[in-house]
Amino acid sequence: MFGVRHVQSAVEGAARAGTATTARGSYETPCFMPVGTRGAVKYLSADDYASLGARIVLGNTYHLMLRPGADVIERFGGLGRFAGWDGLTLTDSGGFQVFSLDPKVDDEGVTFKSTYDGSMHRFTPEIAVGVQERIGADIQMVLDVCTSLPASDAEIRIALERTHAWAIRARAAHSRPDQSLFGIVQGGIHAAMRRESAQRTVDVGFDGYAIGGLSVGETRGEMLPALAAAVEHLPADQPRYLMGVGDPASLVEAVALGVDQFDCVLQTRLGRHGTALTSEGKLHVKNARFALDDSPLDPTCACWVCARHSRGYVRHLMQAGEPTASRLVSVHNISWTLQLMDRIRAAITDGTFGALRREILGVWG
Repeated sequence: MFGVRHVQSAVEGAARAGTATTARGSYETPCFMPVGTRGAVKYLSADDYASLGARIVLGNTYHLMLRPGADVIERFGGLGRFAGWDGLTLTDSGGFQVFSLDPKVDDEGVTFKSTYDGSMHRFTPEIAVGVQERIGADIQMVLDVCTSLPASDAEIRIALERTHAWAIRARAAHSRPDQSLFGIVQGGIHAAMRRESAQRTVDVGFDGYAIGGLSVGETRGEMLPALAAAVEHLPADQPRYLMGVGDPASLVEAVALGVDQFDCVLQTRLGRHGTALTSEGKLHVKNARFALDDSPLDPTCACWVCARHSRGYVRHLMQAGEPTASRLVSVHNISWTLQLMDRIRAAITDGTFGALRREILGVWG
């Protein structure tokens, strides 16, 4: 493995700003990674990703292996070339999607039905690695066992043990030196199991480390102690990635604990239904009170949607069922989140992160 390295440029408490370097390029941290599940972020194009300042975009192995298939993507030269995206890519193993389908799980892997046509498929740690090597993202994730919360201690223990055993197998199966492999920490909301899982995952040895199985039904108050317990035992010179988290309060709280990168579908899910992220909280643009509002979605936002379009216009498009409305709000939400990460990096660098954290929690906490 090439070995992703994270170099800190500034710290404030446990929060850190820096640069992570992969075989094909680097990215500044803390960073937010838009989710392009099926090879595209909903309503956005590769040109949008670049213009908004994204550095890494995610793809989902589960969906991409079913459609169009890893062989097709490989023929096109990998996920980035297939999507026309020159930046970095990361593929989730698809474990979360697989386990949401109530598969048959055993110590060797999982058997599940395709969400597209009902066909049966087998997924193992080795298959997950092999499929992702063919998809060709810059960073791939090991196959893990994700449990929804609340869950019993016994269920969480089984998930932890299988995740660890599968991590060892994934590490052994990985063969592309130009593609990084991240391990995943499990353990539910139990601090002791999170510490154990982190230590055992680090002992296997990966290019970076993700914390999975959070934001799956627990409160933020339950999530943060478990997250802190895991991060405490992850290497300082490698990236730390909190999977599936993207609301502003959780972002700033996780950064305060030392997390470097994030992904979430929240931004486009909200955008699809006309909810914008703003400096004053969520704005439900379909509300009648915005019909004659000539102001942008967020006057403090630098995105082209806010520079060009009014709340009244976007509301009209939403009311008319015009798909452009979902695109405009989604573009804004992703841009707004990327701008937030820029502010967080700058605040860590100039020593004002504590004040920014209080500001964000005052609105979003």
